[in-house]
Amino acid sequence: MADFTQRRVTMVDTQVRPSDVTKFPVLDAMLSVPREVYVTDAKRDLAYVDTPIDLGGGRQLLDARAIAKLLEAMTPSPSDLVLEIGAGAGYTTALLAHMAEAVVAVEEDEDLARDAEAALSEQGVDNAAIVQGALVDGSAKHGPFDMIMIFGGVQQVPDGILEQLKDGGHIAAIFMEGAVGEARVGVKSSGRVSWRMAFNATAPLLPGFEKAPSFAF
Repeated sequence: MADFTQRRVTMVDTQVRPSDVTKFPVLDAMLSVPREVYVTDAKRDLAYVDTPIDLGGGRQLLDARAIAKLLEAMTPSPSDLVLEIGAGAGYTTALLAHMAEAVVAVEEDEDLARDAEAALSEQGVDNAAIVQGALVDGSAKHGPFDMIMIFGGVQQVPDGILEQLKDGGHIAAIFMEGAVGEARVGVKSSGRVSWRMAFNATAPLLPGFEKAPSFAF
C-alpha cells in the first residue's frame, strides 16, 4: 500500500520548500491536505509527482509548486471569505478551506463539481461550498469576497469577477500569453485593481477567460 503521508512530506520538502515557500500556514495546509483524495483512483499514484495532473476536459490540477506559490503570494487568513474560480476536483478548495474562514468554489464541469463535493464531504471539510456554474460568472450572491483565487490560466479577468472583490481585497491568477505565463497578484483600491507579477507559471486557459477578439478596420 502506498504511503501517501510520506509522499506528502517528500512533496513539501522537494517541490514546495525549494520554491521559496516558507510561510507556515501554506506549508501546514500542503502537509495536511491529502492530494491523492482529489484525483481519480487511477491517478492516485501520480498525486505527488512534480507535474500537473490531467482532470479531463482540458482541465488540470496544477503542480504543487504553482499552487503553493500562489498561496504564499496571497496567504489567506482565518478571517477571509474566499472565492475560488475553477475548483476542479476540490484539492485547492480544501487547501483554501484549511487556511481561510470560508470558501465558495465555482466549478462548471458537472462531473468535477460532483467529485469535489463528494471528496470534501468525505474529508469533513465543512467551511467550503461548491457552486456548479459558469466559472466566468463567479458567485456574486455570496460576495463580496476578501480574496479571489483563480487556479488556472487567464488572458483577462472579466469585470464581473473583479466586481465581486471587496475594496482592499486581493486576487491572483496565472496570465497566459501563448505558451508563456506568469502568476500575478492584484489589489483592489477605489474600485480599480492594480496587478503585479509574482512568479513565472503556466496553466491551461479556463473557459470564459480568453481575450475578446479585436477587429482591425
